[in-house]
Amino acid sequence: MSDTSLTLQITKLSCGSCVDRVEKALRDVSGVTDVSVNLAAETAKVTFAPTATPAQLIKALEKAGYPARVAQITLDIGGMHCGSCVGLVEKALLAVPMVTDASVNLAAETAKVTYLAGAGSPRSIAQAATDAGYPAQLREAADVHADRKDARIDALRRQFTIAAILTAPVFVLEMGSHFIPGVHAWVHQNIGMQTSWLFQFAVVTLVLIGPGRMFFVQGLPALFKGAPDMNALVAIGTGAAWAFSTVATFFPAMLPAGTRAVYFEAAAVIVTLILLGRFLEARAKGKTGEAIRRLVGLQPQNATVVRNGLAAEVAIADIVVDDIIRVRPGEKIAVDGVVLDGTAFVDESMITGEPLPAEKISGDVVTGGTVNGSGSFTFRVTQVGADTMLAQIIRMVEDAQGAKLPIQDLVNKITLWFVPIVLVIAALTIGAWLIFGPDPALSFALVAGVSVLIVACPCAMGLATPTSIMVGTGRAADLGVLFRKGDALQALRSVGIVAFDKTGTLTEGRPEVSALSFVPGTDEANALGLIASVEALSEHPIATAIVRMAQGRGYALQDVDDFSAEPGFGVSGVVAGHRVVVGADRLMQREGIAIDTLATLAAKIAQEGQTPFYAAIDGQLAGLIGISDPIKPTTPTAIKALHQMGLRVALITGDNKKTAQAIAAELGIDTVVAEVLPDGKVAALRDLTREGEKIAFVGDGINDAPALAAADVGIAIGTGTDVAIESADVVLMSGDINGVCNAFEISQRTMRNIRQNLFWAFAYNTALIPVAAGVLYLFGGPLLSPMLAAGAMALSSVFVLSNALRLRWVAPQHGAGAAPQQIPYQEVTA
Repeated sequence: MSDTSLTLQITKLSCGSCVDRVEKALRDVSGVTDVSVNLAAETAKVTFAPTATPAQLIKALEKAGYPARVAQITLDIGGMHCGSCVGLVEKALLAVPMVTDASVNLAAETAKVTYLAGAGSPRSIAQAATDAGYPAQLREAADVHADRKDARIDALRRQFTIAAILTAPVFVLEMGSHFIPGVHAWVHQNIGMQTSWLFQFAVVTLVLIGPGRMFFVQGLPALFKGAPDMNALVAIGTGAAWAFSTVATFFPAMLPAGTRAVYFEAAAVIVTLILLGRFLEARAKGKTGEAIRRLVGLQPQNATVVRNGLAAEVAIADIVVDDIIRVRPGEKIAVDGVVLDGTAFVDESMITGEPLPAEKISGDVVTGGTVNGSGSFTFRVTQVGADTMLAQIIRMVEDAQGAKLPIQDLVNKITLWFVPIVLVIAALTIGAWLIFGPDPALSFALVAGVSVLIVACPCAMGLATPTSIMVGTGRAADLGVLFRKGDALQALRSVGIVAFDKTGTLTEGRPEVSALSFVPGTDEANALGLIASVEALSEHPIATAIVRMAQGRGYALQDVDDFSAEPGFGVSGVVAGHRVVVGADRLMQREGIAIDTLATLAAKIAQEGQTPFYAAIDGQLAGLIGISDPIKPTTPTAIKALHQMGLRVALITGDNKKTAQAIAAELGIDTVVAEVLPDGKVAALRDLTREGEKIAFVGDGINDAPALAAADVGIAIGTGTDVAIESADVVLMSGDINGVCNAFEISQRTMRNIRQNLFWAFAYNTALIPVAAGVLYLFGGPLLSPMLAAGAMALSSVFVLSNALRLRWVAPQHGAGAAPQQIPYQEVTA
């Protein structure tokens, strides 16, 4: 059995050190082969062998203190008649990897299923029971990730508001004298210092056991397990400030002379400011997933389905393959399909990034989520549910957003040790102030120790990379660029060479016959009919062009025997007793057919950017066919943009060398590798990178798949073949190769954003820990207040998230160059 992958939603993740503990806990489960934790998305992608179970993963996470989030659904089950049916349904449900528990009720004909939230679709659970022979339908929707995030934002807003209201009078009583002269004296005369402290004790205690309770509930167990996180730092800091103040209020005799003071306001303000920071974080983190929500929002809820001649509104979930759907002007297309009748212009910009509507006629493919403009049509459903293009795009974006870049490994190693080191530094700070500090040394020690604990929380470190990845890949999806593998983001940054396939990549991929010449004495009509008959059995675009031209002249196709097609060479077959061979010059040379008669003419049309193909009948050269494939309008400006980015551009093609060089000269391509057979593209890539440069390859065909897989980064044109797309690291949803420029721009901007975030996070902690410890005080400077430390710590995380969100505004790379003119058809003579 193959390995299984699950994406788990993890609770209590709050900093980079948490990420490493979760990864370690999951890796320790026997059978787990790969783990990737995303702090920003609060998820963990786990790949495991059949020897491991979801229950073991859940147990490991609970033991580590980071429980996986689970959800429940109720299914209505049909077809159950006895106890054995119950057992079969439970067995089918429990066989679904994300299901942790299933309880089937025969009398109620229902099943209550507990599953790992975010690990898959509840509908796939229902499908498992249906596939077992017991039709199941979802009774109630599962916990939606976006709704959960909204609920968390609301809860944090409420907790912050309560903490702020309770903290305000404490702050005014204790700190008002720093801002308003006379407040301190007024409190002494009208309230009394002891009464003021008793009031502060009562209010701050409410803050800590109310809004601040989360820090103690999550932080102290982690501390006792020997794996402290940022909650532990906050709990220790605020707890120490509260405990010291409580002793000073009720048991002053226990403190050394001159050290009696209270820091209730510090504990309350720290909790309030950190809650404010978390609220702002949660709101910003919610925005990082906007790309996914926009994609999900593209799919309509209903569609007009025609069954048995009757049209009716049907829910998306009830549409099945081969249904006929009617689409009216302005409606969204529900699922993927093929147009049966009617004509329309469909806006596919939300999927492909192409601004102009695409004309759809009978036989054309339509994609779910796109919008019909003018005209109405019907189409036959070919893909539903998780198989639709939109669903696949969403999965690719989710996978990319959950990816862990190589740079994150270093961050995780640092943050794993960071919190314990901070605790040691705080302890040393307290000890140093107690030994060497001026009176009241205990008060100074407490202030400095708490400040170190608070200011050093590594939230920003853990958020620095995943938030940038989520926003960057989301923006890339908006621009029609899908990162199938998240690490391609980092790999693209170091690429120095971009190599392109020609046909269908740089060119339109719809060749036309642009030149035709026959050897003197050849019967043109007979020869062209024979050539077209052989080419009709080939699926190559060039063959299609030749057949299209012959049929346009009225030539009928004949039966072919002994047909053979060799990629990179050509085709051959026997038609009406004549052996016909059509292909490149290398095929003629191998067959021993002299091409001298037409060699000069072939060189001439090659220099014009056309591709020459020879035709031979019964071992004798019969004619020359020139094929031209128009260059895409956006190709010249895209090549220019890549050069401006400092990249070298190469062309790797099986085309004639002179033709390839002519196209390269027109486009300004640096290096040409021509007349390469399909299996030689990988070797060509190796030759181009002998000096150690990283290379990206851009292609669209089946024969490009090996090169796409072998390149450091494979970029597939989304209008190409499925094989090419599956072999690539990056997919461009449209045929516009400006998407390549967009991919590089997103990569460079995202990696720059990550470096900015990491610099801020590390520089901030490195700089402020000594300040919090009191280094400036030694030189006559101030001692950092714990309240200021809390504000600075919250600001650090908010800065990192806000900086990452700037990636939402990365501008697309557009070109405005004029398209090269297609070479007109011409009759040429030898």
